[in-house]
Formats: sequence, structure tokens, C-alpha cells
Amino acid sequence: MNPILIATLLVSLIGLLIGVVLVNVGRKFAVEVDEKEIAVRDCLPGNNCGGCGYAGCDALAAAIVKGEAPVTGCPVGGAPVAEKIGHIMDIEAGEMVHTAAFVKCSGDSEKSIHLANYIGIPDCQAAADSGLGTKSCPYGCLGLGSCVKACPYDAIHIVNGIAKVNRARCMSCSRCVSVCPRHLIEIIPDDAVYAVSCSNPERGPAVKKVCQAGCIGCKMCERQCEFDAIHVIDNVARIDYSKCTRCGKCAEKCPTKVITVRF
Repeated sequence: MNPILIATLLVSLIGLLIGVVLVNVGRKFAVEVDEKEIAVRDCLPGNNCGGCGYAGCDALAAAIVKGEAPVTGCPVGGAPVAEKIGHIMDIEAGEMVHTAAFVKCSGDSEKSIHLANYIGIPDCQAAADSGLGTKSCPYGCLGLGSCVKACPYDAIHIVNGIAKVNRARCMSCSRCVSVCPRHLIEIIPDDAVYAVSCSNPERGPAVKKVCQAGCIGCKMCERQCEFDAIHVIDNVARIDYSKCTRCGKCAEKCPTKVITVRF
């Protein structure tokens, strides 16, 4: 018999044998996936942003099916996705409050005291690690745009030296939150009208030395609020949005106007 033909048949036989073995091994060690998990995963946007607190959409889908995460677990998908998943899981999704990122700093180039010209890697973490920055407030926005690079939705930009969030674009994925070295960004209810634009925990005189728009911890806001919705904690005013009625008295009486209206 022709040696070439023999070699061809032998290779084909080996290939067939390997194929049969792989099929059997695949069947034996196959991991069964719940059909609901597949259906839930198909509803999720697939951004794998981690804003839900899980490693990605696959992990969130598995957690929802196991009952470890709510059907409203995806902040990016919002209410429409929650409704679809609720239908699959035969659970009422309920009302889902839309949220958005907020930058707790108002020390822009006009209000904060300019310290130096920063020449280095345009990265907030690098500047924070080196102890350098352009402003004298050690708690303010560094303005180098790490949050801008991290946002997949073009929802945050540096405006006049500080990060500003476009609420209409923000999907609450929390990527900006995780990259801010000074922990200035938080996720708050999107319908919150007022927010405290400061994170400086120093006492009033020290704050005023570095910024014209910092919270001085005077507690004027506390005294004005009739609903126990705002308190000064560690020298910084903090709003409890579950109690806030948006009356605006705290913002009206704030001497440094650090309680701002969110546009």
C-alpha cells in the first residue's frame, strides 16, 4: 500500500480517536448551567464594570439566580433590565432609584489656593503617591483626570481644575469611585437636589487657609434642618438622603456655600 495513503489514514484515525475522547471527557466534566442564569445573563448589558459589586455580568447573573443578589443588582441596566430579570425570576422588581456619581469637592481653580505647577504623569494616583499636586488642599480633587479615563460612558470631565459629573450620562458603574485616590466620588440618588461639595476633615481655620469653598464645620446646616437630615461628622456636613426633603434651608444658610445644587 502507498506509504502516503497509510500515513493519511493513520493520522485520520488518530484524529478521530482524539475527537471521541474529547467529546466523552467534555460530557463527563461538563458544568451544568441553570437556564435561568443564561436568561438573566442575556438581559445584562455585558459591560463587566463591577458596579454591582460582583466580578462581572456572569457573576451577577449567577448570584441573582442563587438569591444572593437582588434583581435590581445592575446599576447600569437600571429599571428596564431589573423588570426583565424580575419576570424571569418571577419576582417583583419594585421601584429602582436611579443613582449617579458626585464629586465631593468645589475647590476649582478659582476657589482653591494654587500651590505649584505639576509636571509629571497625568494620573491622580501617581500625583497622590508622590505627595504632589497643584492645589494646597490635601483632600481636594487633583484634577488630573484618572476618573475621566476610567469612565466608559464619557460622563465625567475636568472643568476648571476639578472633576464634574454629567448625571444624564452617568450609569453608576463606580469605576470613577474606585480610581479616585482621595475618595472624593460617591454614588448618591440621582434625584438628590443638594450635596456637600467638600471632603476636608480639618477644622474651619485650616480649611479656609487652603480653599474658599470648604466646609468649616460650623453646624449652621444642622440648626436649619427641621428633618434631622444633615449632620456635621468629622468636621464635614453629610446629608442623609432618606430624610432630606429638598427644602434647601441648609444650602441657603451655609456661609461658604459648600452645599450646592446639583445641575
